Amino acid sequence: MQVYLDLVERVLTNGVRKTNRTGVDTVSSFAEHYTVDLSAGYPLLTTKKVNFASMLYEVLWYLSGEDHIRNLRQHTKIWDAWADENGNLDTAYGRYWRRFPSARWNPETKAYEVEEVDQIGKVVELMKTDPHSRRMVVTAWEPGNAFGSKLPPCHYSFVFNVSEGKVNCHLTQRSGDIALGIPFNLAAYSLITHILAREAGLAVGLFSHTIVDAHVYVNHVDGLREQLKRAPRPLPSIQIAAKPMKDLTFEDFTLSGYDPHPAIKFAVAV
Repeated sequence: MQVYLDLVERVLTNGVRKTNRTGVDTVSSFAEHYTVDLSAGYPLLTTKKVNFASMLYEVLWYLSGEDHIRNLRQHTKIWDAWADENGNLDTAYGRYWRRFPSARWNPETKAYEVEEVDQIGKVVELMKTDPHSRRMVVTAWEPGNAFGSKLPPCHYSFVFNVSEGKVNCHLTQRSGDIALGIPFNLAAYSLITHILAREAGLAVGLFSHTIVDAHVYVNHVDGLREQLKRAPRPLPSIQIAAKPMKDLTFEDFTLSGYDPHPAIKFAVAV
């Protein structure tokens, strides 16, 4: 996709060199943004091969609401570096999407009572009953957890907006690794938009993405410059089986027409 290549070009051209917690410097640009039209094809990068299977398992893990990776690690190792020896993950996205701890003051007991909120469920309900609502927000940022987490949520909030029967999604990300993370985030949240739109009986519209600290690790520069030499190929399409969202499994998703350039190896900065 050209919008991704344009993002890479902007960061490499305008970014400034910064140090960070990983020990590998980045070229960083503030508040980058792009938009893709999901009706034009499923936005899985074609200028390098992206591991669709790994991304799909991750999305299904998010939607499961699990706060551990014991099931996920049977299929992909992408979260192993941040989990403890028992597979527990202190900032598991799905846990907050499906079971966000909400504290409410009870005037009778004069104490706060915590209840869990299924944010994804609430969003789907609004899409069905009040599609013009401007309150279809999902957040993974719980301050008490995030400030003490080994890896606080990077893609921490997303909002849905329905217009003319189409579901649009805007993702806000505090920190984005352009070479490795952003292609996964783009594919994952576009897929989530497809899943929720289908659950609500709606079509897909636009995916919009703001990255507060958009960065390229210095050891990724050569690989990204190689991508800039490659011409984007036609986007694939995604088909989802006619099942309720809660019953979807890996086998219910079919990726068609994916013909990417070869993969490019990028080291993960932990």
